[in-house]
Amino acid sequence: MNTFLLILVYFGSPILILNLCHRIPFLNKLGAVIVAYMVGLLMGVLWVSQTDAGAIANAVSSVTVPLALPLLLFSAQLSNLKGIALKGAIALTTAIVAVFIAVVGGYFLLRNGGMSDLWKLSGMLLGVYTGGTPNLASLKLMLDVDPNVYILAHSYDLIVSAVYLAFVMTVGPRFFRKFLVPFKHEGPVSLELDTNGSDPYWGIFKREHFYPLVKVFGAALSILALGVGLSLLFPERLQVVSVILAITTLGVLGSFIPRLSKTPYTFELGMYFILVFSVSVASMADFSSLQGVTPHLFIYMTLVVFGALFLHLLFAKLFKIDADTLIVVSTALICSPPFVPMVASAIKNKRVILVGIIAGLVGYAIGNYLGYFTALGLSSF
Repeated sequence: MNTFLLILVYFGSPILILNLCHRIPFLNKLGAVIVAYMVGLLMGVLWVSQTDAGAIANAVSSVTVPLALPLLLFSAQLSNLKGIALKGAIALTTAIVAVFIAVVGGYFLLRNGGMSDLWKLSGMLLGVYTGGTPNLASLKLMLDVDPNVYILAHSYDLIVSAVYLAFVMTVGPRFFRKFLVPFKHEGPVSLELDTNGSDPYWGIFKREHFYPLVKVFGAALSILALGVGLSLLFPERLQVVSVILAITTLGVLGSFIPRLSKTPYTFELGMYFILVFSVSVASMADFSSLQGVTPHLFIYMTLVVFGALFLHLLFAKLFKIDADTLIVVSTALICSPPFVPMVASAIKNKRVILVGIIAGLVGYAIGNYLGYFTALGLSSF
């Protein structure tokens, strides 16, 4: 298959995936990102691994994340930070500290377990469990993580996060409420956000949203070009890192510009490029090289998620954070903001939605910095 057609498949398959999710409720509930990984893995098994298409897949995966990041950050509307209550700020800070301790502690516990480049994995885990999939994808590029390890880490993340969600939505609330102070309402009730199962992506294809999104996409392209230009000032080994950090910083600044932050479906457009990334990077997976990696990796990720939750509980007890705030802030970091309304509904307290969503958006903004610089620090040990 020629290069043009292959690129067309990578950028066109997410549109087909979104169409299927739009029409098939089961796929919509499963989630477009998971479906994209499944499609990419199937492409890799049947076709990409049998050809020299890996270089094209790598190029596509390398360009889509820098395009997605500013779009995701524009929609964060970080000016809403003033709406977060003091207890929410404390809950967020302690949650980040808990994840950091769990990641670093797990690194020193497992560094002699035979996993190569464990420091890179540590950086990715810190990024994904303070931010989300976009941070995981960014750090994969920044730290030059092997695609096979990335795919496996993402797959295990789905498993561990599913168990985590099941816990916090069932027995978790009753358990935490035994140890922590009761919830006391402060501030506004909620912040609107499309959630899994509500088909949030489909609106980007509607005419009334498409043309404003073209302008926002132009701003994202400009940021990418500026980031690439700035990277030329750095040594070659630091250029990918400087591009991502520059784009992240400019994207955060862009979130304070109303014309960018208030355009509908900006976040979903960014996630479209994450879907392209998901298909392309999954198609590069080589399962024959994964033997011997899986047990320690799964143990590490489980330790980070549930170790961070336990530490967060201790901090919440110390700082008198209520159980409901702890649950939504932890969910926002471990699973990402779209899961917050679902969990808030499960614990029967929609008043904590705003705190949870803002916490997750802050996590998106700082995840790349935390993950990258922590990984560099651990690499010296």
